[in-house]
Amino acid sequence: MTGRPDQTSAPWRVGVLFSSSGFMAVIEETQLRGTLLAIEEINAAGGVNGREIVPRLYDPASEAAAFGHFAKRLMVEDEVTTIFGCYTSSSRKAVLPVVERLNGLLWYPTLYEGFEFSPNIIYTGAAPNQNSVALCRFLMDHYGPRFYFVGSDYVYPRESNRIMRELLRANGGEVAGEVYLDLRCKRRDFLPVMRDIRESAPDVIFSTVVGDATVDLYQSYADARFDPKLLPIASLTTTEAEIRAMGFDVGEGHVTAAPYFECVSGERNSSFVAGYKKRYGADEPTNMCVEAAYFQVHMFAKALGQTNSMDTDILRPMVLGSTFDAPQGRVSINPGCSHADLWTRIGRANRRGQFEVVHQSVNPVLADPYLIGYGRSVLCP
Repeated sequence: MTGRPDQTSAPWRVGVLFSSSGFMAVIEETQLRGTLLAIEEINAAGGVNGREIVPRLYDPASEAAAFGHFAKRLMVEDEVTTIFGCYTSSSRKAVLPVVERLNGLLWYPTLYEGFEFSPNIIYTGAAPNQNSVALCRFLMDHYGPRFYFVGSDYVYPRESNRIMRELLRANGGEVAGEVYLDLRCKRRDFLPVMRDIRESAPDVIFSTVVGDATVDLYQSYADARFDPKLLPIASLTTTEAEIRAMGFDVGEGHVTAAPYFECVSGERNSSFVAGYKKRYGADEPTNMCVEAAYFQVHMFAKALGQTNSMDTDILRPMVLGSTFDAPQGRVSINPGCSHADLWTRIGRANRRGQFEVVHQSVNPVLADPYLIGYGRSVLCP
């Protein structure tokens, strides 16, 4: 597996790191499913150059340090050079030094806070300019300028809120309150948060809560009898998976920005949704994270078919600039920053557990993870 293009029928081995247990399993399990579905499709079509893809799976159980540990095991003991995995930024940052030191390639299918580049990571989730900018504009136009920040206490929420704070201030808005809770917090921990929100009287609750705590946040909101028509929870991290877990009635009316929703029209998405439901159950929804996990495997396979090599130095240049007709629409890997050029959409959850798209970009939005194209004075044009 060192990249020799010798003729062989040996399988292509890849690593997969998503949590099937722990507090992040509610979303990472769907990313695992998307990854395996894509691998199954590729193998059913004959594999890559006649060789099947065989995944080596580990369950980091929602512990960031375990991601780094298993990444090292994959590369050193299992002799894998390509890894699909990670949801939280903490887990990505645990894997990053491993793939850089051992020259592997991590495919990261999750939205994140931006302001990072590594030649050993392909970022296929949304960067801030592909979700935060449009969401800020939409919320200020439709609800008001005062945001209350509530997030899980780790890298992504704090950095995402830093960006949203800049967006607000550049456009005359303000932060009415800000609070962070432990990743393992329980429903009772949101009670004082709801009281503070009532006292602060914001126009919008901006949530960067992740994992099981997402369900507790929205259910606590419903218990407090807030009205999403007047004070919605707007999030970059709440998908159809979390809406299903919290209850469709609880999620109704709340807002999410994402490149993909299950309701996206088009034959490509219809085929993807049908295949996913056939494989995992008719009542299992897709979401932005499973879609990114799915299309990135197909993009990997396309590049691998052209290079016939797993060597990162050979494979990566073929990935950069490549395109794929994903369920969300055509996407590409921006050669300037190794991030995907993705669609921007804003959806409002309905009583069926789906998002109705209320805004979408005309074309894919070029990845700009450092917000270079947005200046520092008016970030929300």
